[in-house]
Amino acid sequence: MAVSNNLTAILNFIAFMCSIPIITAGIWLASKPDNECIHWIRWPVVFMGISVLLVSLLGFVGAYRKKEGLLGVYLVLMAILIVLLLVLLILAFVVTRPNGAYSVPGRAYHEYRLDGFSPWLRNHITSSDYWGRIRTCLADSSICPKLSQEYITPADFFAAHLSPIESGCCKPPTICGFQYTNPTSWIGPSNQAVDADCFIWNNDPSQLCYNCNSCKAGLLGNLRQEWRKANIILIVTVVVLIWVYLIACSAYRNAQTEELFRRYKQGWV
Repeated sequence: MAVSNNLTAILNFIAFMCSIPIITAGIWLASKPDNECIHWIRWPVVFMGISVLLVSLLGFVGAYRKKEGLLGVYLVLMAILIVLLLVLLILAFVVTRPNGAYSVPGRAYHEYRLDGFSPWLRNHITSSDYWGRIRTCLADSSICPKLSQEYITPADFFAAHLSPIESGCCKPPTICGFQYTNPTSWIGPSNQAVDADCFIWNNDPSQLCYNCNSCKAGLLGNLRQEWRKANIILIVTVVVLIWVYLIACSAYRNAQTEELFRRYKQGWV
């Protein structure tokens, strides 16, 4: 019984340590400028990490104090958290799989098509019900203004590896044929009718291409990149948690069996 409890305490310490990369990944996602404009997507991973931390502490206390009731609650709650993490991982993988990026000749950066991303992301982030608030947030951010300080000449700008949101929101689509003045100021479209975004582009710093489909696609491109990076950490962590949980279940079952056998022997004597 003591060996099983000690093993369970060690396993809960490992689970406690697993909560740290989950929380770190969540904070990293929440700190990104694009995620600051999408409030509902910022904190789920952080909350999941904190929940794993608290449940691990509950299991550690139950094992240390030999409270079988707490250990039973711990196993149930941890199973629920693992299932929720798996659902989150599968959802994130499915909705970030489509990629709307395409190469532009003579440019180091990519541009993005809105219809290249998953319908779920388009419906929940770039629809008219949400975009007005997101657009205002993006316009108030420093995402586009900082480009004018980083790139001076056209050669510098065209050789830059812009983020999806910088490529989509801070400049007009290349196909429009605008001439470069600075990263956020372009003149003289030669092919304006080729894309609706060409009419929407405005050199006003509060307008730029924030209402363009290319900006919406750029935002989804940023989210896709960030969540796919976070998914690597989450996958490794979930695999470790599942391994820890299975061993903890085995230890708990063995402890229960040993306790029943001990009581049986006492009753027989």
